[in-house]
Order: sequence, then structure tokens, then C-alpha cells
Amino acid sequence: MSSRIQLLSIDFDGTLVSHAREPALDRQCMETIRDLQNAGATWAINSGRSVDLLESGLANFEIPIRPDFILTTERDVFRPGRNGDNWEAFGDWNDQCARDHAELFSSAQPVLAEVIDFVTHETRARLIYDSDRLEGLAAENEEEMEHIAKFIEEARAGHPKFDYQRNGIYLRFCHADYHKGAALAELARLIGVSRDNIFAAGDHHNDISMLNGKVAAMPSCPANAIPEVQTAVRNAGGYVAEREHGAGVHEALRYFAELKELNS
Repeated sequence: MSSRIQLLSIDFDGTLVSHAREPALDRQCMETIRDLQNAGATWAINSGRSVDLLESGLANFEIPIRPDFILTTERDVFRPGRNGDNWEAFGDWNDQCARDHAELFSSAQPVLAEVIDFVTHETRARLIYDSDRLEGLAAENEEEMEHIAKFIEEARAGHPKFDYQRNGIYLRFCHADYHKGAALAELARLIGVSRDNIFAAGDHHNDISMLNGKVAAMPSCPANAIPEVQTAVRNAGGYVAEREHGAGVHEALRYFAELKELNS
């Protein structure tokens, strides 16, 4: 396959995989990814899932090919393990990310206290903890999530490094410098791929940082993407597919591959 795509960054849930219809995977999409890999391209799954949850997803949905890298929890970068492990940290990015988050959550305690008080007394959302640290929350519905997000935007005004990533009714607190776009940029730096040769696909709020044109010159989204994502992709000169989920990713891959063939 002739293509300028050297690195693919694809969201997992709602983009590569459909939870709304069967089959969950689009066969042509997976075949195209395999063809691109065989031609020398690198495939990374860029997900909000943790390593363990992503591994279970790969198994449960019977993903027929292995990604070359995984970018997890909207921040960390992993490569295949060399000592029998499935995945290992790539470079020192994950350690720096962990340090910056520890410092952030220490300095942002007053903001977190405000958010906890608001969520506890003014909403029906559920706070989510990782050990003893507040990780995020789950709202009852999208409307409640909008209400909570607006409050957080006001509360974080004096602490701009305190941020969040949201996907549907779920929200994760994070450092503003770490997101899917930043993780993708770090992977691209480590493997020596330029922005012009990066394809990205996603469907929700937490994907916008890799779809706004800053990191990937070929941003795309399936038809099921939320309006904010579709707008970001269009504004970046990307491709909004007519089909949903994996079929939409396949459509976008063919679009950019064919553009290369026409221009070659």
C-alpha cells in the first residue's frame, strides 16, 4: 500500500471498537492496518484505558493484530516488553509524568477540595479513587457531566495546570501538559516520525488533543464522533467519515492513502 502514513494513533473504545453494534470490529479496517504495518507503518492504540484494561479489551474483542505501541490512561507510553513482559515504559516519559502528577495533586488540594464538595453535595455523581488518591468521577448522565465540567473550569481558573479528560459520563483529573496528543507527540519523537506522517482517529472529548492538527497532520473521526470532535477535525483540515466506528476509520485511512497515491 502506497501511503505517507508512518504512524497511526487510533482510539480504542467507540473508534476502533463498536460497543453499539455487531460485529464490534470492522474487518476491512483491521486488514488495512495490517497492510500499513507490513509496509512499515507503526500502529499505536491511544486509549483512556489502563494497560491491564486495554490488554483485556484486545483479548475480549479478539483484535487480530498486535499494536506496535500502546498509549494508556491518556498519558503513558509503552512499548513491547523485552524481558517476557507484555509492555514496558518507553523512555523516561512515564516517570516524569508520574512526578508531575504527584506534584500537581499536592499543590492543587484546594481545587480538589472544592470539586469534592461540589460533587458530593450538588450532584449524584460518583467519585472514583485509586488507592487513597482521587482519580476522577462518573456522572449519572451527559447533562450532569456538562454541569460538573463547567464547575471545574471555574474552580481551576487559578490553577491552570490542574485539568481533566472526559469521555462520556467519565472524567479523569490530570496535569494539563499530559493528554493523548502529548503522549502521541512523545512517541513520534522517540521513533522519529514527523507530524506530516501521522494519522490519528478518535471520537470523544479526550481525543481532541490528538485531532486538532498540532500533532497529527492527518486527523480523522468516525461518523459517531461527538460534534466537538467533528468540528476539531474539520478545523484541522482532517477527514470526518460517513461511516461509524471501525468502518469510519477504514474510510479515513483509505482517504489519506489515496490522497498520497494521487499526489505521488
